[in-house]
Parts: sequence; C-alpha cells; structure tokens
Amino acid sequence: MNIHEYQAKTLLARYGVAVPKGGVAYTPDEAEKVARELGGPVWVVKSQIHAGGRGAGRFKDDPNGKGGVRVVKSIDEVKKNASAMLGKTLITKQTGPKGKEVKRIYVEEGCDIKRELYLGMLVDRGSQRITVMASTEGGMDIEDVAHNTPEKIVKIAIDPTQGLQPYYARKVAFALGLEGKQVGACVKFLTAMYEAFTGLDASIVEINPLVVTGAGEVLALDAKMNFDDNALFRHKDVADLRDEDEEDPMELEASKHELNYVKLDGSIGCMVNGAGLAMATMDIIKLYGGEPANFLDVGGGATRERVTQAFKLILSDPNVEGILVNIFGGIMRCDVIAEGVVAAAREVALNVPLVVRLEGTNVDLGKKILKNSGLKIVSADNLADAAQKIVTAVKEAA
Repeated sequence: MNIHEYQAKTLLARYGVAVPKGGVAYTPDEAEKVARELGGPVWVVKSQIHAGGRGAGRFKDDPNGKGGVRVVKSIDEVKKNASAMLGKTLITKQTGPKGKEVKRIYVEEGCDIKRELYLGMLVDRGSQRITVMASTEGGMDIEDVAHNTPEKIVKIAIDPTQGLQPYYARKVAFALGLEGKQVGACVKFLTAMYEAFTGLDASIVEINPLVVTGAGEVLALDAKMNFDDNALFRHKDVADLRDEDEEDPMELEASKHELNYVKLDGSIGCMVNGAGLAMATMDIIKLYGGEPANFLDVGGGATRERVTQAFKLILSDPNVEGILVNIFGGIMRCDVIAEGVVAAAREVALNVPLVVRLEGTNVDLGKKILKNSGLKIVSADNLADAAQKIVTAVKEAA
C-alpha cells in the first residue's frame, strides 16, 4: 500500500525523523491558512499524488508551465499556485500520459539547502535483511544513479539480531561525506527511520532528497513509504491512510475479493492460480504472438465465488478480446474452477473466445462440467496448446 508524501512525513516524524513543518490543503483558502500558520519568508507548494517526478512533471492543460512542486515567496503566491494545481491533471514519467488529478496539496516551510543526498531502506530479498541504500546523488532517480554511476551507491545490510547499531549509521554518514555535528544528526535520523520501518511493517522508506541545511540539520525534504499489505491488520491507523482515488479501479476491486491483479496493455485476459504459473502463462502467450491483458492470481484456495469475481473482473477490461484460464489443481480443485468459470460466463454473457487448461485435483470432473455447460469453451491439453489456441482464436475473431 502506498501513501502520500505528507502522510509519510507525519508517520516518520512520530518516530523522531526530522522533517520540515507543513500542512495539507484541499482548497486554495486552506493553503493560504497553512502558509500563514507556518510563517515565511519561503514556502513550497507540493502536489500530492502517488507518483514520483512531480517537480519535473507538467500539468495537462499547461504543458509548458511549472511542475507539481513550486517554491514561492509570498502568501499570495501560495494561494495562486494552489489554485493552479488543485483539480488539474499532473503528468509525470511515473503516471503515464493519462496523468493523475491533484486533489490535495502540501504546503511546507522552505529551508536553506546546502546539499541533496539520497537515503532509502528496503527489504533485500537476496540477503533477506533490511538494507540501507545511500548516495551523494540526491534529488535524482536512484535507478539512473545505479545505471550510470553505481559506485556512488552504498548498501548496508542490517543484521536482524542486532538491529541498526550506531556504527551502521556512522558508516552511512561518512559515506555521504557528512562531518562534525552532521554525523550525529544522520545517526539520529537513520535510527529513527529504522524504528519507523520496523515498527510500521514498511516495505520501502525512501528519502529523496535528504538535505543538509546551512545550519547543519539533516531533514527529509521528500518521503515515500510503502507497506506490507499482509501486515496492515496490525496497523489500522496506516490502513486508514489509503487513498482509493489514487489506485487503479480494477486493482482496487480485485483487492476487495483477495485477488492479486495487475492490469496490463494486452488483449488476452489471464486467470491463473499461483504467481509463478501466472508469469509463465504470460510469457508463453507472448511466445506465441499474443499480449497478456493482465496478471491475475486467484490463489491456491480460491472459492467458486472468488473465481466468478475474477472472471468478471477480466471481462470488465474493454481491451480483453479473449481469455485463457490456466489452473493446476493442487490445493485448488479443478471442479471448483470450472463451476466458477461457467457461472461467470453465464452471468456476463460471454462474447469472447475462452480457452481453459485444467490439470490436477478433480481434473476429469472439471472438464466434464465445462463440456456439459453448453458454452463455447475450448479445452487445452497443456500450456503450450492453450496459449496457441487462445492467440489463434483472438486473431481470427479480430
């Protein structure tokens, strides 16, 4: 689950991470009020959407104008820029050409920036440890830094039996070229960041840029946090921060039915049980000349109702011109899948080609249910056969 910048800063500050003062606003008048409460003489007005690159982004109705993050020097400018952002569509390299509507802004006090650094924390699956990533190249995409100058990224894996010890933090501080009281500020910052990461079951905390001020303070000028969805039951306050307006409607609907769904750009809908099998299914569709319209994992113990919802979700995508159901019944029973497919196909009046490949528990009963349904369902003997049949069917129907 993602949250907005201002929400991330509120959570991090709760653990002692140093952040500039600021406030959220939903109207220009609210932005003016926040600015007055903060005092001056410099403010930063920031669009709040779930996407990076806001400062370099452009608004759809003003492609040659300013981006989604603006530094201003009067309260009148705060209100004027808030009005220019709210209700407008901001396009960044992460939003795609459609962009996202700005429904709230964050007004923040300005600060005396001397250096911009990068600091991130994530779970590294390779080392199976929480890992700190730091770089002197702040304010840039860390992916670009990793590609162009990988030697400028420092990685430190934290021993889970020790936690983040002061020497870890000092090592990061020295790698960033900090000195004097800046080192102590970095140690305090990173320690608080680690406590927030572990305490909130985060999956990513990214501070970009982390700034050093003229007074030697170390502050999170921007903040991004993602969370482990499986741990949200422990953090109702975090779950309540979810902004459904920022999520893809189809992916949001899928989450309500415990379905793992990601929309893609192709025309062949996929319903599979198991993430690995789903990836293999998408790969073989491409191998035979098709393009998958989605990743959809119904899970190992899906019910007939969940399968029905999955089928309906696939068909709600107007780009879907055919469907491939690929099920290996281990925990999942093939007859349950078959019943769900038949029920959904009847309910939505199926009008696109459907190929089903079943294998495993109760496979003969599942195939019998499909055959006796009276629906135009094409059975496949194996995955390659299924992919070839659905790609051919979609091309012939075009």
